[in-house]
Amino acid sequence: MDDLATYAENTWCPGCGNFGILNAFKKAVRRLETDDVSRQDIVITAGIGCHAKIFDYLRLSGFYSLHGRALATAQGMKLANPRVKVVAFVGDGDAYGEGVAHLVFAAKRNADITVIVHNNGTYGLTTGQYTPTSVKGFRGPSTPGGSVEEPFNPLSLVLAAGATFVARGYPLKLDHLADLFARAIQHEGFSIVDVLQPCVSFNNTYELYNRLATEMDSVPASWEDSMAAARRTDRLLIGVFRDVAQKPFHEESLGSRVPAQTRAGYSQRMKAVRRSLV
Repeated sequence: MDDLATYAENTWCPGCGNFGILNAFKKAVRRLETDDVSRQDIVITAGIGCHAKIFDYLRLSGFYSLHGRALATAQGMKLANPRVKVVAFVGDGDAYGEGVAHLVFAAKRNADITVIVHNNGTYGLTTGQYTPTSVKGFRGPSTPGGSVEEPFNPLSLVLAAGATFVARGYPLKLDHLADLFARAIQHEGFSIVDVLQPCVSFNNTYELYNRLATEMDSVPASWEDSMAAARRTDRLLIGVFRDVAQKPFHEESLGSRVPAQTRAGYSQRMKAVRRSLV
């Protein structure tokens, strides 16, 4: 029996790369449990899009967010209770488009959250419009003549913003992806795993990714090496690009305080309100 599954009917298209992400994440949760990380301490959130359905398919606590706002929600959850491990599932249009400011500043401040990006280069839920990671020339309902924009390099973007853990994975490398998820969640500070997620309906990239996805042997030694690896175009390197220790935001701002446990009670809050009205 799959005790991480829910009653919700899965409505992803057959062959969608999201199935691999879901199964890899379940493997990661079970792997973390062997390292004494309780699933009760893992909380999730998601944006809006095909990726966000994963929220409905995982029997974990969490809070649904809005399009582009999952990282704001995740940071609030972490600041309220720093003892939990917060995972935000986002799409490429979701995080690299409307939510890109939240992404950049979460990386900059080293918020202790894990961001899993379902990067398929299209808005699949709304039938295939182009996104910030769509290749130039991508044809969809909003660009019938082909997109004239060059795509973002999301790894370069978050590296430049100061992300302390940066990785990329591929659902057909399931065990490898599960390991990346587990390492990202265990990392103290901002972590992001950009997942090359084929969309069989509107941007089927399986053949391309099968040809180009290549596992790295080790973590690049320096920031410059990480950036060079992220910018390669002859290969789509997968693995950990950056993994450095740095004090996370909640420790810098809160110290050891846990607001969810130390907040004022109802009577104290009411007294404060009455005092403010005098």
